[in-house]
Amino acid sequence: MNRRELFRNATLLGLTLPLPSHSIHAPESNETKQRINKAALAGLAMERRDWEQGILAQAFLEAGRTDDLIRMTKAAIVQRVPDGRLAVVVEGGPTDPAMGGAAYWLAGQITRDAEIQAAVNGLLDWILHKAPSAPDGTLYHVFDHPQVWSDGFNGAPPFLAATGHYKEAFHQIEGFRKRLWDPRKKLLAHIWDDTPGAKNQKEYWGGGNGWAAAGLARVVRSIPPEREQERAQYAAFAKDIIDGCLVYQRSDGLFHDMVDKPDTFIEANLAQMLAYAIYVLLHEQCFPPEYRVQADRLRDTARSKMDSYGYVQSVCGAPNFDRQGTSTEAQAFAIMMEAVGSKLPSPH
Repeated sequence: MNRRELFRNATLLGLTLPLPSHSIHAPESNETKQRINKAALAGLAMERRDWEQGILAQAFLEAGRTDDLIRMTKAAIVQRVPDGRLAVVVEGGPTDPAMGGAAYWLAGQITRDAEIQAAVNGLLDWILHKAPSAPDGTLYHVFDHPQVWSDGFNGAPPFLAATGHYKEAFHQIEGFRKRLWDPRKKLLAHIWDDTPGAKNQKEYWGGGNGWAAAGLARVVRSIPPEREQERAQYAAFAKDIIDGCLVYQRSDGLFHDMVDKPDTFIEANLAQMLAYAIYVLLHEQCFPPEYRVQADRLRDTARSKMDSYGYVQSVCGAPNFDRQGTSTEAQAFAIMMEAVGSKLPSPH
């Protein structure tokens, strides 16, 4: 990527180069700053796997916490493996490390640190050439089964788009969409298994739809303005997912874990994820402005779930994500929601 594109992508994320210790953003209220700081401290206190390290690094990038971003990146490259993956403390999925790819890449550009840059290029090479994939090139989400997961929308595509590999980012999105998208319900199934004869019973996990909406918003943000058609296309896809989720929003503003199944537990992270995605797309001026009201409601609802220590409670909880609890990804999206939401002018 040339220097002009570097500066453009940095600007899209609210950064200016060269950077001071903390990036300059639109004014934030004291409450917003306090919430970001509390969520960050709680997130840093949690044990993290590769995707969790990555999404928290992305959150620090969004919030302009450049020093924290660089620290997260340095920690990620310590835990790299020979095939190019980063932050592999506990074995995860083949594309999970890409959750932090865009953030790690920009940390390398900011610092001009040759070790960081080499490590991120290794991760990019893994995603482009080595990670397990289907015959059509769609990346698989696990090593031992030919499965595509909705989580993947926020893995490789934003990393690829941020590094200028737009065509491959779009190819991955379309491969995921072909397998997971239910146009009737306007929701994504969580998992699709390419194994011949596999029983692909669709489960519409809220978190998976949230990962996808957020990932698409990040991709749109990285697409150059001259590629207007693709920006509109993927913003529209994100809107379809958001609309599909909102059909199942509860009166309290939250969602069920499986969004269309009221017998599953109630959780709060999807509200944060959707608020973040809407805010990003509003900031990019490619989303209907009336959705600001919905995003603010989602934000207010999620805010009520943060405890005095900064942990967002009642989310789909780590480590197994099968009950209410806390998670690093919920901490990250609390930061991201607040950081991007604070950049938009007040509607009042």
